[in-house]
Amino acid sequence: MYYYLIIALQVFCIYHLYKNRNPYYWFFIIFFIPVIGCVIYLITQVYNKRDAEKITNEITHIINPTKKVKDLEKQLQFSESYQNRVNLADAYLEIKDYNSAIPHYLEALEDSSQNDFYVIKQLIEAYFNIEDCEHVILYVERIKEHPEFKKSRTQFLYGLALERVGKLEEAEENLKQIDVRYSFYDERLIYAKFLLSRNKKDEAKEILEDVSTESQHMTKPNKRIYRATILEVEKLLAGL
Repeated sequence: MYYYLIIALQVFCIYHLYKNRNPYYWFFIIFFIPVIGCVIYLITQVYNKRDAEKITNEITHIINPTKKVKDLEKQLQFSESYQNRVNLADAYLEIKDYNSAIPHYLEALEDSSQNDFYVIKQLIEAYFNIEDCEHVILYVERIKEHPEFKKSRTQFLYGLALERVGKLEEAEENLKQIDVRYSFYDERLIYAKFLLSRNKKDEAKEILEDVSTESQHMTKPNKRIYRATILEVEKLLAGL
């Protein structure tokens, strides 16, 4: 078991090294001094408290991306509870198997004794990813008055769905709610592009400049995570 844990750590570190284009010498440190090398790499290049859960999830997905789903399928077969069904649907969503996630979320919604905000939020995510904008809009109607809806990713997806069905004014009204400082960097870039598509260059430029400024204060892990986003922001700004 100890041997497999070391291998898993090495696989994750090498994957992270390649994905983030960190200096190549780390490969030799990770490969030739497995335990110490991995620990040093994680501490200096990856880890902070907010990233701990992300690291754990990435290691699991690299080793066996479908293991969690199979385990939860067995758990649901053993006990068809509301929570077991939602857990399985969430696992399908994580591996981007949206067509498998949707039926489980829909079945979970049949239990009227449960608070359905979370399940509908997840269902909207799944429908958006299969480009079913009509169902995104339909289910948003059931939660748009919920206090957690405003300024959420779900409201942002709602705005994008409205854009795709041609309701541009409503789309902008919902998309702009995502413009929250020091968060939602990818979404704010998309919102800026939306504004540019509507010839609202000054508003778009203001958002892009904010993201650019905020990027200078990011932690090293966040700079790696949002590297492509920041580069695109700078490229758009250079063209304005």
